[in-house]
Parts: sequence; C-alpha cells; structure tokens
Amino acid sequence: MTKWVRFRADGAIGFGTIAHSDIAVHDGEMFGANTPTGRTLQLGDIELLAPCAPGKIIGLWNNFHALAAKLNQSIPPEPLYFLKATTSVAAHGAVVNRPASYDGKVVYEGELGIVIGKRASGISEAEAAAHIFGYTCVNDITAADILNRDPSFPQWARAKSFDGFGPFGPAIATGLDPATMSIRTLLNGAERQNYPVADMVFQPHKLVSLLSHDMTLEPGDLICCGTSVGVGVMKEAVNSVTIAIEGIGELHNEFRQAAKA
Repeated sequence: MTKWVRFRADGAIGFGTIAHSDIAVHDGEMFGANTPTGRTLQLGDIELLAPCAPGKIIGLWNNFHALAAKLNQSIPPEPLYFLKATTSVAAHGAVVNRPASYDGKVVYEGELGIVIGKRASGISEAEAAAHIFGYTCVNDITAADILNRDPSFPQWARAKSFDGFGPFGPAIATGLDPATMSIRTLLNGAERQNYPVADMVFQPHKLVSLLSHDMTLEPGDLICCGTSVGVGVMKEAVNSVTIAIEGIGELHNEFRQAAKA
C-alpha cells in the first residue's frame, strides 16, 4: 500500500508518498510516469493540499442498502448521481465557513472517494481496476435546505457546491481492497457514522464501469461513493468533523458558523 499526497513547499506545488510524517518527493506526474527524487520533507514543513485537482467530481445518491431501507427508497437499477463544482474542494485541515448567502441546515456526509488514474471510456467492470488509481476520504458537505426548496427542480449541484463543501484527503491510498473498508464519521469527537463499503449498491469497480459509459473519466477525477445512515446537522459554532477509513487515514476539517451581528 502506498499513500500519495500533494503539497505546497517554498511556493511550489509538488507531490510524493507519505509514511508517518515523512514525504518522499517525486518528479513527473502522479497519474503517469514518476520517480522519487531522493528528497524528503517533513509534514510540518509543508502545506498539505487536496491530494489531486479533479477535473470533475461525481457524487452518488442512494448507493447504500441500509440508508435506502431507512428512507424507504427502492434500490436503483442504475447509479443516481450529480456533479459537484471543483471549486468546492478543500484540503485536510481546512476550515470551512458557512456561506454568507445561506442560513439553513448544513450536514456532513462521510464517504469513500474513488480517484481515477487512467482515462476510462466505455470500460467493463473487469477493466475498472486498471483505471482506478486509489481511494480517499470525502466529506460531501451539503446545504440540506436548498436541495428540495423548489419543488419543481432538485438543486443537487447548488446544495453541494459552495466553496469548501468538498473536503477530501489527506492522501490517496493505492493497493487497497475497498470491499474490506468501513467509513467512520466523528462529529465533535462523537462517532455518528460507521458503515461498510460492502453494503454499497454499486461497488467501486461496477460504479466506475457504469459511469464510464455515460462520460469519459479522466485521471484525477473524483467519484464520491455516497453515504449511509448517520448523516447529521452541524449545529455548534465550531464543528470538528473527522472522516476515518482504515488504510487511508483520517480527514479532519472544521465547519464554522457565521458570526452573528
């Protein structure tokens, strides 16, 4: 297993592999040919960025059996998904502020993220593994009151795309079997979600294959696999949220409410 990170050091953006607090810097392209430079940086000496810059972010709805049962939703015959603005991306450790234009409920959604490593168009499920670079932790933050505010048009993109509403990271882990993973979400230190990837309606390889028949997936694209039971509102003035997936790591962020006049 290897964990890949992206960082800023001395004003330049770089990438490499991380073990504990040591980053082995690489040259080349994360999703192409690359080689270690022999240079090592300490985590405390760099600014950790989101581990890649997605060209598009795809988010799944109703992709877990347990949540479908709780909401009395039927199991979809094909993936139900939306697109999330790339300007929503936030890094591990970033502070996410409530949008000034929105005063409704904001919820956390702990999810597994799939990062594409090789261009995929019309591929089979058996071919999908070769096109997946690795997996990451995602918090698909949502402005819940916007989503169905207009009964004529569900506003998925708007509800999901405020600046900072797409934290993911801290790393992209390769060489993992997603079927063995569980996703945990902690809000202000209390566990709110703990659910297995095995409960997913469309497992990662199947999902990548199906999506690739709708649109070409490019290296760096991020697929947020959807969430399960335990989603909740962030109510405190400062909300500490951790998305933890064994083998990948822990994504930490704060969500802060707007100061009252």
